[in-house]
Amino acid sequence: MVETLKIEIKKTAKSRVSEVNFHDIPFGKVYADHMFMADFRNGDWKNLRVVPYGHMLISPATPAIHYGQSIFEGLKAYKNDRGEALIFRPLDNWKRMNISADRMCMPYLPEDIFMEGIHTLMELDRDWIPTTEGSSFYIRPFMFSADEYIGIRPSLDFTFMIINSPVGPYYSTPVKVKIETHYTRAVEGGTGFAKAGGNYGGSLYPAKLAQDQGYHQLIWTDGREHKYIEESGTMNVMFVFEDTLVTPELGDSILRGITRDSVLTLARHWGMKVEERKISVKELVDGLESGRVKEAFGAGTAATIAHIELIGYEGKNHYLPPVETRKFSNKVLNELEAIKRGLKPDPFGWMYTF
Repeated sequence: MVETLKIEIKKTAKSRVSEVNFHDIPFGKVYADHMFMADFRNGDWKNLRVVPYGHMLISPATPAIHYGQSIFEGLKAYKNDRGEALIFRPLDNWKRMNISADRMCMPYLPEDIFMEGIHTLMELDRDWIPTTEGSSFYIRPFMFSADEYIGIRPSLDFTFMIINSPVGPYYSTPVKVKIETHYTRAVEGGTGFAKAGGNYGGSLYPAKLAQDQGYHQLIWTDGREHKYIEESGTMNVMFVFEDTLVTPELGDSILRGITRDSVLTLARHWGMKVEERKISVKELVDGLESGRVKEAFGAGTAATIAHIELIGYEGKNHYLPPVETRKFSNKVLNELEAIKRGLKPDPFGWMYTF
């Protein structure tokens, strides 16, 4: 633990913000002027610093490259009419990062390092927070092994970093998804509940196969029987069966999504019926064919609420009702956006102002 939180700041010589077209921001390709770094060495966090965004030197022997000892988080900031930075549920991301760190044999990250790192970057790069419709400021904290050792054992040294990116919508249209019943994202006893880099690396190939067939993403099923719905590639999945919001129950193969929790909180707050339980592939497909499934959508930080246009299964596409007719998912999307941008009261204490 750092006794006195002191952050050394080295500002960029010239900001690049004037080069950005904030009316056309591709997701994850444009980065703000500065990044935060901290080193875990000899059992302590030290050398807290902000430096200009850019390439960095790492050892070619780091286990982060060879063995995938890395974790990350994702959260978003917005700017209100007073020019303040509003960040959605950052402490929940910090808590989840430490859950991932524990699973991946990585050190506990103190709250003050996480929060002050974000705060310092918000002060320096406030002009990078976009205000155009549908845009936001994506914050990516991550931690990786910094050892110089090729060997299978938990590392001793680590680096924690935060980079930021102005972004437009992750999905610009409703998404087409396919139920995956061959490849597996996660299994019981694995790392599916953690935001570990390897979870995503291993999912790229089956996702590419689906994309070659015209789908945006997969809906993963359980790794044992491929019988139950779990989550999508970039988000948790939710369905409205008649008048009930239904989503897969959490386990160690499903990520505990913060947007997922926010949607469930709002649904219960509004008095809607909510069920967190197993959803079989058969139940979902039967519900799509019978019309019992009125809405389907993904919930995640990057996507926020991503309407699902169709769900493919065994060579057949099952279409959902038109997006404009979907009462709940449109309502919850609008409510979340209004809270995040400071346009509506925040009854749950989700927003932090910097």
